[in-house]
Amino acid sequence: MSVKEDSLSAQTLRGIPELKYVNADNVVRYRAIMRFFYLEYKRLRYWLRPEEIFDAMSAASLWPGYTLEMCQQDLEQLAQWQNLTSRHEGGRSSTLEEYLKKKLQYCLRPYSIEIERMLESLEKVTGYGGSLEASLFDTIAEKLFAIRLDAVELEPEAALQLWKSLYESFVKLHENAADYMASLHTAKAEEMMVTDAFLLFKEKLTDYLQHFVQALQRSSYSIEGHLLQIREPVMELFLERVAAGELNRPRLEDGPDKEELLEELRQGWGNIRRWFLGSGSAASELTMLERATKDAIARIVRSAIRIQERKRSGMSRKKELEHLASWFARLESIEDAHRLGAHAFGLFRTRHLQGEDLRTTDRSDQSSWEEQSMLRRLRSRSRKRSERSVSDSVTDHGARKQREREAYQARQAEERRGIERMLRLKELSISELGPVTAQERIRLLQWIGRCMTAGTRRSFVTAEGVRITLQKPEHGERALLQAEDGELEMADYRLSFQLTEAASSELELAEREEEEARR
Repeated sequence: MSVKEDSLSAQTLRGIPELKYVNADNVVRYRAIMRFFYLEYKRLRYWLRPEEIFDAMSAASLWPGYTLEMCQQDLEQLAQWQNLTSRHEGGRSSTLEEYLKKKLQYCLRPYSIEIERMLESLEKVTGYGGSLEASLFDTIAEKLFAIRLDAVELEPEAALQLWKSLYESFVKLHENAADYMASLHTAKAEEMMVTDAFLLFKEKLTDYLQHFVQALQRSSYSIEGHLLQIREPVMELFLERVAAGELNRPRLEDGPDKEELLEELRQGWGNIRRWFLGSGSAASELTMLERATKDAIARIVRSAIRIQERKRSGMSRKKELEHLASWFARLESIEDAHRLGAHAFGLFRTRHLQGEDLRTTDRSDQSSWEEQSMLRRLRSRSRKRSERSVSDSVTDHGARKQREREAYQARQAEERRGIERMLRLKELSISELGPVTAQERIRLLQWIGRCMTAGTRRSFVTAEGVRITLQKPEHGERALLQAEDGELEMADYRLSFQLTEAASSELELAEREEEEARR
């Protein structure tokens, strides 16, 4: 995200004396005075006299011995910290002495109003809060469509109102969704998700999250489509009208500079695009919110399943089993016990055991209870150390290794002979080849594949030091490659074979040594 140049200036990073009263030595008295000013401000009473403030502090009965002089000192200190501004109340004086007593009235400064408003909001914070308001997606889509439709014809005041509605909805959606998703990962939420009471709350919570995901998926395509279709010239024209509407508002204080205001508006528009569309290869915040919501649903379902499994595993079936045992005890024959067991337990899980068939008859109607028993020793599942088994001798695989070595050497020799034959030919085309073996066909296709993936040069060097270069047919000619395992129609590639300088030097040296050895 781009940062404005003046956002890190000395002016914006200055100390804030207006916050000193929040942690001063007499913080309770200062906080009480500022809160009284703020409450009267909300009642549209802006200028207050020290006597009114002193009466309010005395009625609170928080400081025994608090005097009017102490109250005036506190007000002067707050004025020095730039929390209050004062003016002389000389019009109500009846004598010169009263006028010279410097009777003052005090009023909150803008910084102090925002500080008290923030402190009032912080006092109401009990958690992350937040919400998932699906209707905000429809509002954002509606405002973007209005920008697409009427951006050129909007008046500055209408454009300003449209932008405020759009950006406030976007900020509300982002902040509330972030706070709500954070609340699902707090320690309090973790503790709740392991209690039995969570099962009653689980359905309502999952329905709430699923409804939000459905609204997100339904509206996201519309919002993304509007953002992509609002071109930069249309966006610039719209933001120009928004800036004009903001600058046309009558102000008593100095208004913002037009270029700074436009830069701020462009940054806000960039925030909306980045949140819904992403930037570069990074996923959009919308995608991450959808993923986090789905993960939260899965996490809630898993927690509910664990609670249900814990409740089932903790249930005692002692009385049921004792009642069933009394049924078995009252039976007089084993046949009745078999029938009762079949009804009570059903079929047991099948187990496959290896062994020798020891049946003494071929009768198909013979019961399994009449079969001769077969003993099979099962491996213990105990964690205790079992008896030490006898170690087997190491198997000698020398013969198999020798066979594999000879086969590999034969393949290498055959490939070397093929390379030497191609070197003698120097160049050849697929159409010039006669019938080839399956191994030659595989090797030829491997060469072509390596040349095709070697870049623009279309050549590579083999382990023997032979450079193989591929040339494509100029007019797309086709050829038929005949092999012993079938026919393959392909482009009529032309391959050239040439020894590299290093391989040529080694070959000449080897021939010279061989000739000297013969002499």
